[in-house]
Amino acid sequence: ITSKMRVAVSGCCHGALDKMFETLELMEQRHGHARPDLLLCTGDFQAVRDSADLQCMAVPPKYRQLGGFAQYYSGEKKAPVLTIFIGGNHEASNHLQELPYGGWVAPNIYYLGYAGVVKYRGIRIGGISGIFKTHDYKRGHFECPPYNQNTLRSVYHVRNIEVFKIKQLKQPMDIFMSHDWPRGIYHYGNKNSLLKKKSFFRQEVEDNTLGSPAASELLQHLKPAYWFSAHLHVKFAAVMQHEADSSEQQPKATKFLALDKCLPQRDFLQIIEIEHNPSASDSLEYDPEWIAVLKATNNLINVSPNSWNMPENNGLHAKWDYSVTEEDIKAVLEEASNDLRIPQNFSAVSTNGNKSRQRAAPVHRINPQTTEFCARFGLVDINDRIQQVKEEILVQRGDEEEEEEVDSTGEASDYNTDVSGLATSANPDEIILDDEASSEEGPDDSSDQQSDAASTYSGLRRLPSSMNVSSDEGLDSASIELGQSSSGNPEEEQNTSDKSLKRTGVENEEEKSGKKKIKRRNQAIYASREEDDEAE
Repeated sequence: ITSKMRVAVSGCCHGALDKMFETLELMEQRHGHARPDLLLCTGDFQAVRDSADLQCMAVPPKYRQLGGFAQYYSGEKKAPVLTIFIGGNHEASNHLQELPYGGWVAPNIYYLGYAGVVKYRGIRIGGISGIFKTHDYKRGHFECPPYNQNTLRSVYHVRNIEVFKIKQLKQPMDIFMSHDWPRGIYHYGNKNSLLKKKSFFRQEVEDNTLGSPAASELLQHLKPAYWFSAHLHVKFAAVMQHEADSSEQQPKATKFLALDKCLPQRDFLQIIEIEHNPSASDSLEYDPEWIAVLKATNNLINVSPNSWNMPENNGLHAKWDYSVTEEDIKAVLEEASNDLRIPQNFSAVSTNGNKSRQRAAPVHRINPQTTEFCARFGLVDINDRIQQVKEEILVQRGDEEEEEEVDSTGEASDYNTDVSGLATSANPDEIILDDEASSEEGPDDSSDQQSDAASTYSGLRRLPSSMNVSSDEGLDSASIELGQSSSGNPEEEQNTSDKSLKRTGVENEEEKSGKKKIKRRNQAIYASREEDDEAE
């Protein structure tokens, strides 16, 4: 016996939680829709608690505003519907870093962590936070607050360890979320319509370089029923038919949907109905296979900024398959006494306050939720490991200064003096807005450098020939299949989106030459369409 669960999906939230919940309520009042059972947010959530968190957001200063989340964090307000979200590239990174395995950021609002899988009413929901950047992909999670200008951005870049963990999963996935799009997904939807809305994507679409190759790899491995994304600030639907493998009777298909950001008259919200088991628990639960994978890969935790490769069957690793058995999953259930309900253990740990100590510096915190989670399942707290490494380095440096020893090799340490990042974390592709920019945002970090990506993902730059590509004309129906209703906020005034974006030049000599250059590989794409609105 199955019944249908109503799930609301949103694009980039950008801290507009009140508007998101108001829109759900308005849809309920005006159209008679029942309140959804669940809200999924696909990144740029902006769980900003206080002024210290604002300093940890990679946004221009004019966008460093507290927003409405602090009221949900303090308990002044409570989310009217269970909300699950992943991180994007506009986040209070210090807050989310406290919860690498996921956890409550406020009552009824759950963060999936760097990567995570949970269950709700029998529906299996997974996600990966951040965006893909080649130059940080193979590093460990070494960053910690206070961030410098490099680590402020590298901290939200996807790492190979998270992709590796997810690829160990074998059980079917109902829903998966990523902030940036899987590379190549635009070939399975109405590409012409997409390029009419976002003409500056054309070259990247034609070159098949738009989006994340890591997400594309996960899409082909997981084959989820639904995949939701955001980041590019445009609604786009697609249906991807996968090739059947030996264990499948019928080939699977993934319904993909990307949504716009939360602004008036924009397609930022979609309601879908998903079949689920009505006898399943109404509580949010840990996924037993995911917990088993975390336990199996626990010894792979790395907090070094150095590049490293995940285990693979190339003769260099004694073990490369970290997938788990039914016995492993059964052991997880037995250890938990068959109770994997996620505890309601949220506690407000921020002490800065909203109005006082406006210049309070960000600190590196160990969150009690993470401590409890790691103790329960025997896992390494990544933040605790980072602090241990910092202390070891400081002690080592103190000893060296005491003995006045000089390193004859001249080789630099793995860490900078402040242990918060490396100069090589600089983001050469960043597009930022100057103080005169409109409310629209430029596409920071939305593409990786082609030369680096080609060497790392040469096999993924071509779409699998075995997958049937739908015609541009036939995919309008995908939007209908994906959901029954979508909404902007009709109560708000029309957004003045015709203001032009102003992108900064990269060097002073560019200003002297009178030419405005963009710190991005595909400069030509933007040369003719600087007025276009592209996503962050």
